[in-house]
Amino acid sequence: MKGNPEERAVALAEYIIEQNSTVRKAAAAFMLSKSTVHKDITERLRRIDPLLAARVAQVLAVNKAQRHLRGGAATRQKYRLLRSRRSGGD
Repeated sequence: MKGNPEERAVALAEYIIEQNSTVRKAAAAFMLSKSTVHKDITERLRRIDPLLAARVAQVLAVNKAQRHLRGGAATRQKYRLLRSRRSGGD
């Protein structure tokens, strides 16, 4: 969804709020770069709809606060998989 940046910013914001999505997941869903999504929801959206921008900011703040937990879980899973492969648990 390239098109009109203002419409795209609103669509991205609605998606992020409804899906409780991260910037990465929204970028993948809309086939855009993370940079484009971030610019749309932080800069453009603030000019277009400040209330919607505030709601998106809340979701992103929660995601940011939890990212170290997600990263730790992903690393733990990676090393469990590697250990199971080495021990023949495949």
